[in-house]
Amino acid sequence: MTYAGRSALVTGGGSGIGAALVRALVGAGAHVVVADLDLEAATSVASAASGPGSARPLRLDVTSAADVRSAVEAVVAEHGRLDLLFNNAGIVLGGETQLLTVEQWDQIIDVNLRGVVHGVAAAYPLMVEQGSGHIVNTASMGGLMAAGLLTSYVATKHAVVGLSLALRSEAAAHGVGVTVVCPSAVDTPILDKGAIGRFSGRDYFLKGQGVRRPLDPDVLAQQVLDAVAANRGLLVTPRTARVTWLIGRLAPRFVQRMSIRFVAKQRSLQAARA
Repeated sequence: MTYAGRSALVTGGGSGIGAALVRALVGAGAHVVVADLDLEAATSVASAASGPGSARPLRLDVTSAADVRSAVEAVVAEHGRLDLLFNNAGIVLGGETQLLTVEQWDQIIDVNLRGVVHGVAAAYPLMVEQGSGHIVNTASMGGLMAAGLLTSYVATKHAVVGLSLALRSEAAAHGVGVTVVCPSAVDTPILDKGAIGRFSGRDYFLKGQGVRRPLDPDVLAQQVLDAVAANRGLLVTPRTARVTWLIGRLAPRFVQRMSIRFVAKQRSLQAARA
């Protein structure tokens, strides 16, 4: 696949991985709608993107199925088709599970899972009718591995991985591709958000994944575009994440013991911050 002239919709495009995807797509010649709940952030990203492609901002609440459908329809009205959908919007909640309210569970499920479902429901039938297109869902290593203090996030990201891989096997016959992206810690604002109690996301993600520095979002964005061009179903990155995932598949009991120890260490660090 080449990206020149392709139409794309990126949710959560106002920051982090989404903003990096916009930059990479515009640089490769695609015409991108930068969709985000924060219109000012989306506008800033769209204005700053440079290259042979183009970008325009759109305010979008992915928890609204009607809004997502309208966004997809707007792309089709402008370009005659939707070639690429990046379901990227996401949030994190980190901390002891007993501290989570039902409202917080609803919030993270609405954004991380239903946001993806709304994108698929709006775009997939259209792509089937076109006989082409590609859906890219941003998950996480948390969608492949599981550790406590991040339970709600892990639950939603596992669901996104399952949805993506199942849909991929169904979509292939229609000429539609599906890729799910599972990076380890990425250097985005989400590392410092969503703390409940004394939880420290940055410390948790970096130590939990055994890395000193998070992955550069622009590096990740290019890897995503390469994976889509190659029609890969699953992108696990960087190499350390792939090794960890492999160990988890080969020795699940060992990894579960390590997860229990890691949670205990995190609790000790949180207690020290008191």
